[in-house]
Amino acid sequence: MLRLERVTKRFGDVVAVDELNLDVDEGEVCVLIGPSGCGKTTTLKMVNRLIEPTSGRILLAGDDVTQGDPVRLRRRMGYVIQQVGLFPHLTVADNVATVPRLLGWDAARVRARVGELLELVGLEPARFAGRYPNQLSGGQRQRVGVARALGADPPVLLMDEPFGAVDPITRDRLQQEFLRLQGELRKTVVFVTHDIDEAVRVGDRIAILREGGVLQQHDTPAVVLAHPATPFVAEFLGADRGLRRLAVTFLDGAALDHPPTVPPDATLAAARTLMDGRGRALVVDAAGHAHGYLERADVAGDVADGPATSRMRPLPALVPVHATLADALATLLRHDAPWVAVVDGDRYVGVLTPDGLHAASRRSS
Repeated sequence: MLRLERVTKRFGDVVAVDELNLDVDEGEVCVLIGPSGCGKTTTLKMVNRLIEPTSGRILLAGDDVTQGDPVRLRRRMGYVIQQVGLFPHLTVADNVATVPRLLGWDAARVRARVGELLELVGLEPARFAGRYPNQLSGGQRQRVGVARALGADPPVLLMDEPFGAVDPITRDRLQQEFLRLQGELRKTVVFVTHDIDEAVRVGDRIAILREGGVLQQHDTPAVVLAHPATPFVAEFLGADRGLRRLAVTFLDGAALDHPPTVPPDATLAAARTLMDGRGRALVVDAAGHAHGYLERADVAGDVADGPATSRMRPLPALVPVHATLADALATLLRHDAPWVAVVDGDRYVGVLTPDGLHAASRRSS
């Protein structure tokens, strides 16, 4: 665990961070966010002592890091910044190898680690190890920066607006890549951003600071969005925080409708009986796979009898059962559909309608 106890930083008469208490659990991503001048980057730099705190303690696994050698401390912490900061005269491989070499690793171990890390961040070693930073795109440089920060497998990763200097499409991909890496590595991460959407997407918990480095709220994205602790937090999150909450709220069984199901080998007459006047039925086989659906008109009494599949319509769209409400809403809108089928793997579990989505959102508040 990383713990900040009453950490304060003053620059002359100006208080940049004011008695900050903050716990970051092992394997957790804590996002620091707030307006300009609220002490986000100052807090981050106090953790690895690029800036020395005026008072307070910073504990890593119970040890007060403010009492030891700051150089040794920084080698235990990965550090990623917005402008990457790669050494322009070194190759990608040499940049990634920086900390392992400082720690005295032998050449074979360094080579193996560089190859492993480049693979991990999605850069093929044979293609990229020998390139120089000016031969890379912005997104590629940022990936190298992450690989370098992970060089000696540090327990803590500090990230200061790491994806802020790239275009929106690249930023989205880097966020996805970060979430994938974090799912594998489970590092303790302190992540600074000014973008609330990024904070909601990548953070396990969000710490919102106001001017002067005063902590306003520290909680999960879902709780912060649903229950702002102070008027400042509510104003900072904005009037559309309800929409943002959809991105951190997941589908639940209570949100789903369960129209009748019809086996693929049923006749239209049998399907009509199974539907019992309902407006819709899903065609689902014995293994739970949904093949399509039938509307009431498809099995009406004036329709010639035959196999149900002869009148079956394709499913409008599929949504995984563990999707967020934002993903589900996006799918509904993208397909201009009045409902979507929800699946667990390839097994059908129910139907989501706009009414069900709205009810799920209300339950989350």
